[in-house]
Amino acid sequence: MSEGTTEQTFTVTGMSCDHCENAVLEEVSRVEGVSNVKVSASEGTLVLDNDGSASEQAILDAVDEAGYEAKPAQ
Repeated sequence: MSEGTTEQTFTVTGMSCDHCENAVLEEVSRVEGVSNVKVSASEGTLVLDNDGSASEQAILDAVDEAGYEAKPAQ
């Protein structure tokens, strides 16, 4: 993680396989300011680095675009 970058974790529901992971990975990776995206269907998590330019809503919208639902992890 580079300076000024924040790691964010989200809970994603509905994923069950590698295809699900790849769909979320592809959409979220397109969000400007997001890097090092890691998706786990078995854990239902999305972890990424945000340089501060990506809004939480843009990330949630990207997950929605992939066909899944996300919320910030508690």
